[in-house]
Amino acid sequence: MYEIQPQLFQLSNGLRVVYLHSPAQVAHLGVTVLSGSRFEKDGEDGLAHFLEHSIFKGTSKRKAFHILSRLDSVGGELNAYTAKEEICVYASFTKEHIARASELLADIILNSNFPIKEITKEKEIILDEINSYLDSPSDKIFDDFESYLFDGHTLGNNILGTKDRVQSFKREDLMDYVKRFFTSDNMVISFVGDLSQGKLEKILEEDFGNCPTGEHIPLIEKFVPRKTFHIRSKEANYQVHAIVGGLAPSYKEEARRGMTLLTNILGGPALNSRLTLSIREKYGYSYNVEANYTPYVDTGFWSVYLGTDPKYIDKSLSLIRKELKLLRTKKLGVLQLNRAKEQLKGHLALGMDSNSGLMLGLGKSLLLFNQIDTIQEIYQGIDKLTENELIEIANIYFSDENYSELIFDIAENTH
Repeated sequence: MYEIQPQLFQLSNGLRVVYLHSPAQVAHLGVTVLSGSRFEKDGEDGLAHFLEHSIFKGTSKRKAFHILSRLDSVGGELNAYTAKEEICVYASFTKEHIARASELLADIILNSNFPIKEITKEKEIILDEINSYLDSPSDKIFDDFESYLFDGHTLGNNILGTKDRVQSFKREDLMDYVKRFFTSDNMVISFVGDLSQGKLEKILEEDFGNCPTGEHIPLIEKFVPRKTFHIRSKEANYQVHAIVGGLAPSYKEEARRGMTLLTNILGGPALNSRLTLSIREKYGYSYNVEANYTPYVDTGFWSVYLGTDPKYIDKSLSLIRKELKLLRTKKLGVLQLNRAKEQLKGHLALGMDSNSGLMLGLGKSLLLFNQIDTIQEIYQGIDKLTENELIEIANIYFSDENYSELIFDIAENTH
C-alpha cells in the first residue's frame, strides 16, 4: 500500500500548515478558510461567493491584471472555490515558482482592497453566473433540494445568493467579512510538491507570518431536522429531473464511513453500481443516474439524482425505492461486502493520484479535524465495517419516512 506521510507544523502566528513532499515537477499550494455560506449573517446570503470572486480584483500593491498575470505568465494557474463551510484560494505551478505563488496568495488573502470599480463589474459576472445556473435544471435541482432540506437554516442558503442581494453588497461588506474570517486561527495552508519542509516554512513565514490572529472561531449554528417533503414543480426543459434523498451523518460521526460505502454501492462513480446496472443498463431509462453523500460539521445529506424522459420517471423512482429497500432489508454477503470495500478503497486511491486534489483534501481535513488520517487508518476504518452496521445505517437514513423527493417536471410551454 502506498502511504502518504504529510507533516504538520505551525507558523509563528499559529497558522497551521500541512506539508506533503512529492517529487513532481508541478507543485500545489492552497489556503482554506473556515467560512462559506453557512456562516453568513442575515442579509449576507451570497457574500462568501462574492468575496471569492472579488478577492482577485486588487490589493494594496497589485491591480487585477497583475494578480491574474502573476502565475499565468509562467504557466501556472490561480483559482478559488466557495462551499457551505469553506472558501479556498489555491494555485498550481512548476516547482521553481513556489516563492512567487506563496507571495501572491498571501497578498490576495491579506491585502485585498476590493476596488469599487472592479467589484461593480464583478457583480455583473455573478449575475450572469446566476442566470446560467437558472438555465440548468440539472444544477438548480441540487440547490433547491438543499434549500428544502435545510429550510430556515443557513445550510439551505444558495451559495450564489440572489440577484437583489448580490447587487446590494458594498465594499465595506467584503472588508468586514475578511476581518471576521481571514485570521491565522481560522485558516490552514496546504502544500504538495518537491520542496523541503524547511524551505517551505521559511517562505510561508515570510509571506503569511503577519496574518492577524482572530478573536474566536466561527460558531456553528446547530441544525434541527425539518419535516420531509415530496414536491413536484414544472421547471425542466426536455427531461424530468428528480432527487431522492435525506439527512445523513456528519463528518464527526462514525457512521460516515458506512454511509460512504452504502452510497458508493447504490450509485457511486463505478459502472457496476446498483442504480447504474438497473436504471441505465437493464432498462435504459436514464443516461445519468448517481448517488452522493455530502457531510458537514454537524449534519449531512445523501441524494440520488437522475434525469429521464417523462414516461420513465415513475418507473425510475420505483427502481430507486426498490434499491433503497434492499439495502435496508437484505444484508450484503461476505463476497459482496469485500468487493464493495475494495472498490471504495480503489476510488479513494484514484482520488489521491491527483496532487491538486490531494492538496485540497489535506487542507480541508486539517481545517475540520486538526489532524490528517493516514491511508492505512482510512482503509482500516473501511475494513472494520460489518454487514450489520451497514443495514443499521441504511434503516436509519434510507427509511421511507426519512427521505424526501424533489421533481422538476417539464414546463408546459416546452416544445
